[in-house]
Amino acid sequence: MKYVEPIRDKQQINEMKSYLKNRNIRDCLLFVLGINSGLRISDLLSLKITDIKNRDRIIIQEKKTGKIKDFPLSETCKKTINEYLLSTNRDSGWLFKSKKSQQPITRVQAYRIMNVAARAIGITEAIGTHTLRKTFGYWAYKGGADVTRIQKLLNHSTPSVTLAYIGITKDELDTIYINLNL
Repeated sequence: MKYVEPIRDKQQINEMKSYLKNRNIRDCLLFVLGINSGLRISDLLSLKITDIKNRDRIIIQEKKTGKIKDFPLSETCKKTINEYLLSTNRDSGWLFKSKKSQQPITRVQAYRIMNVAARAIGITEAIGTHTLRKTFGYWAYKGGADVTRIQKLLNHSTPSVTLAYIGITKDELDTIYINLNL
C-alpha cells in the first residue's frame, strides 16, 4: 500500500469537487463528506440514506474502533447531500450505492474514483481514500484547531501521531519559531 498525503491546496480541493460533480454527484458527495468529516472509508461506505436525510448530524459506530462517532454536518456537506438526494429517487438504501449492484461501492472503486479525479486535475502525488481523512485533519489544523482536538476526532493515541499523520513536518513547525520574533 502506498503512503498517501492530504490535499494541501484549496484550489485543488475545489477542482476535485468540480470534476467529480460534473462526472457523478455521488462521487462528489463521497469526496465532500470525506474531507469534511474525517471518517474512514469503511465508515463512509457503510452510510445509508437514512443516516443523512433530513439530518443535521451523523451518528455512527466506527467499524475500526467500535466507538460512537457523533458530529454535525457542515453547510458544504448539507448542500452536497441535498444536491445528491435531488438527483436520485431513492429514500433508503446505501448512500454510495454501486451502479452495478444493490451494494455500496467498494473500497477499490472509491480508490479508483479519487485517483482518476486527482490525475484529471493534475495531482501527481499518491492519492487514495485515506487522503480524504488526512485532508480533513490537515485543514482543521491549518484552520487553527488544536492538535489535541484533532487527535481526539481522529482517535489517535498522541498529538505527535496526529501531526505525522496529517503531514505536518518539522520544517513547518520550525517556521513558527522563526516567524514569531516577539
